Amino acid sequence: MKDKIMAQAWLYWALASAIFAALTAIFAKMGLQGIDSDFATFIRTVVIIGALALFLSYTHKWQSLGSLSGRNWLFLILSGLATGASWLAYFKALQLGNASQVAPIDKFSVVLVTLFAVLFLGERPSGQEWLGIVLIGAGVLVLALKR
Repeated sequence: MKDKIMAQAWLYWALASAIFAALTAIFAKMGLQGIDSDFATFIRTVVIIGALALFLSYTHKWQSLGSLSGRNWLFLILSGLATGASWLAYFKALQLGNASQVAPIDKFSVVLVTLFAVLFLGERPSGQEWLGIVLIGAGVLVLALKR
């Protein structure tokens, strides 16, 4: 039983991610009232850095920066830049639009992740997975055209 739970651990973490992402949209929309979205993104980033530093300290997971390879550095820096650009765009979209519009369109990233994973990581989704991706894309299109 424990092995089955461990094999499905990714699912529980992914569901937690979805819940926190949903709360992110709601809390951000409420917190953007009367302030610049870029400055709000900065505040969010400072909070994340502080929270992660505390978490790493508590769990004793700090690592030597020298233990990272050049490849680690390259892709983590690129990921950080992409995350920052995503957050800036997301907060601006939330400031200008409804959370119920912005968040679903933001989730078009699910479709893009699959396409990029096929192109760059060599992943091969099953027919059922492709169907799900097409349905997500269709759902995003329906939501984007609703207004």
